[in-house]
Parts: sequence; C-alpha cells; structure tokens
Amino acid sequence: MKQHTAPPRAPRVKAAAPAAAPMPASHAQDVAEAFDDFMRAFEAFKTANDERLRELESALGEDSVTADKVDRINNAVDEQKRVLERLIAKAARPPAGGSAFGAVPSEHKAAFERYVRKGDETALRRIEGKAMSIGSGPDGGYLVPPETETAIAGRLRDLSPMRALATVRQVTGATLKKPFATTGPEVGWVGETAARPETDTATLAELSFPTAEIYAMPAATSALLEDTAVDIDQWITAEIEAAFAEQEGAAFIAGNGTNKPRGFLDYTMVDEGSWAWDTIGYIPTGTDGDLPAADASDVLLETVYALKAGYRQNANWMMSRKTQAAIRKLKDTDGDYIWKAPATADQKPSLMGFSVYEAEEMPAIGSNSLSMAFGDFARGYLIVDRRGVSVLRDPYSAKPYVLFYTTKRVGGGVQDFDAIKLIKFGVS
Repeated sequence: MKQHTAPPRAPRVKAAAPAAAPMPASHAQDVAEAFDDFMRAFEAFKTANDERLRELESALGEDSVTADKVDRINNAVDEQKRVLERLIAKAARPPAGGSAFGAVPSEHKAAFERYVRKGDETALRRIEGKAMSIGSGPDGGYLVPPETETAIAGRLRDLSPMRALATVRQVTGATLKKPFATTGPEVGWVGETAARPETDTATLAELSFPTAEIYAMPAATSALLEDTAVDIDQWITAEIEAAFAEQEGAAFIAGNGTNKPRGFLDYTMVDEGSWAWDTIGYIPTGTDGDLPAADASDVLLETVYALKAGYRQNANWMMSRKTQAAIRKLKDTDGDYIWKAPATADQKPSLMGFSVYEAEEMPAIGSNSLSMAFGDFARGYLIVDRRGVSVLRDPYSAKPYVLFYTTKRVGGGVQDFDAIKLIKFGVS
C-alpha cells in the first residue's frame, strides 16, 4: 500500500466558549480509566492484526484462528469506545436534583412545573397569552420554558453527529426558503479607464426546507411527579433526548423528505467525474462490496482531494461503527495504521488527518453501498428547527400513568451539493 501524506489543514479559529463546569473527580477518574482501557484494547488489536498481515504475506496464508482473534479484539475496541463515550456524555450532564440555570426558577419555568406536576395550567395560559404564542393551549400543549428547550437542543447536539457537524438554524415559520448561487458572476480584468462590460447575473437556485413534526411520549407515575427532589426539566430532557436523536439522526442521513427531513443519501448520486449541481458525487472503490485489495488508501485519498480546498479545512469523515472497524485494519507501506486513535478521551479518532464521526444510520459495507461520507457538513447540510417544544399532559389515556405528548418541528436538507462526497463500494 502506498504511503500518502494527508492534505494540510488550516487552523480553525473559534469564538471563546463559556467555561464549562469542572467535571467531578469521580467522573474524571472513570473517564480516564475507560480511555486507558480503550488504548490497551487498540494496542492489542494492532498486535493481533500485525500477526494476521504477516500470515497473509507468508506462504501458508491467513490462519482462521488469527482472523477470528483480530475480529474479537476489534469488537472489543468498539465496545471500549462506546463505554468511553457514555461516560463522557454522563459527565457532561448537570447534576441530578438541581438546575443548571440558577437556584431561582423563571416565572415560565415555575408555571410549567406546576402544569407538569399537577396539571395546573392557569399560569401557563397567562404567560403564553401575554406572549401571544401560537400552537399552544389545551389542545396543542404548552411550550416548555426557554431553558428547557436550550437543554434539549444541547443534548441533541451531543447525541447526534449530524447536529454536531451541520449548520442549525432556528425559524418561526413552517418552511425556510433559501436562495443559493450555483455559479458566481463573471469577472474580468480591465484597464483604469477602460469600459466595464456588464457581467452575467449569478444563477440562483431556491432551496426549500419544510419542517415536520417529531414526537415522543414519556410516561410518569404520580409518585415521580409528587417528588419535589426530581428536577422536571432534567426528567423531560432525559426522557425525550434519545428518542428525538435517533429519529432525527436517521432522517438527516437517509430521510426521504416526506413528513421528515431529507437526508443527504436521498439525493441523486453520480460519479464524481460527472458531478453537477443538485447531485452528490461519489468515488467508486472499483471493487464490489469492498475496498481494493492493493493500495486501498488511494480511494480515501482520492475522496479527500475530490473536495475543494476551501471545504477541506473543516471536513470530517462520517461512517458506521462497523465500517470504521474495517478501515481500522488498513496500514501504509511504513507499517503505520492510517486510522489514528484519539490523543485524549474527549477527541475523535482520525483518518487521513481528518476526524471520524460515527453515525450508525450510515449503511454497512456491502454491494454498491455508500458507506463513507466526507465533507464540510456545516456548509453542505442545513438543519432547520422551528422554535418551541410543546408538551401536552395526558392523565387519562394510560391510567395510572401520566403521559406527556412532546413535539417539536424540524427539517433539513443539502444546501451545498459540492461540500459532501461519498465512497461507493462498487465497481463504478
């Protein structure tokens, strides 16, 4: 396999973020121990895989026992990584029984808590009446307080790789329409006193991003609602975050756009050599259902350079855990693995110098599968959130439990078709 140098990346300049609360010592120790276990598992994987590669190069060929051993350790690496990610996510949550927004609740939050705990909607009606809220009331539910909505959005961003990478925009209407210049205006050089001929007008495409409703229906017991030690904001956030993140993640990647966001895998796919606006280009591996047996990293390098330099500065890989496990076995001619483990617990692994994000909604490697995506997802994909998360309290449908019908509206789609490239595991 040829050795390649990853393309240089421009340094990213980010605005200073608010200082995060220090992680409790017990959580920090758990994360550190899990990261050590992950690194030990990865070192064991490299040792076993090196043995497998030596057998492949020998006259005897690969031993099935060694191959099984590599797969078991590779799965153990994935499991250790899952444990590490869960611990990091747990450590990032605010402590139970207290609010991350201060000891004194806002008027809206206090009124919302009375509604959730006891069904008292008097104060919420008054607050939303003054705010002239739409889509609320006894039939449609009541809007959660801003701090609760912020907490839900933050947790969704932590759980969803697409929300972490794509551009997210809040709107108040049902549909966002956005013009996009598919070609720039013509320009030219002229002398100081020469006439300036009129340039052609840029070609504009109107992109439409309708929002669709997503819902979850957590249930609570009367004892839970009467327990004043339970933080209602945290309870609702924890109950709906996983359900929302799973459904959104699948839609942002493969949704068909009918009553849900349109995923980037739902658009027309063409070979990169035939790329045109309104399509997404792919690089074929040349081998059906697999990477080529020789110089497999050439396909990865070609994909990296299929992206324009301006997009590569903020580019990332996206693939499923199983695809990442297969890529983890690849080495260059110097014997170095092209998949690099993260340097610290809170970092991502890298491939060809670019971070790798796991999305289980990406297809597994198979015949003609589009299993790997590479691009600047912030420029390539737009997520549209309609402001407001509504909760309707239902104490009647599932007695003795109280149901909370929770809804939000979200849309999404590709906004720059030149910013995302795919690898197709096929001949052409």
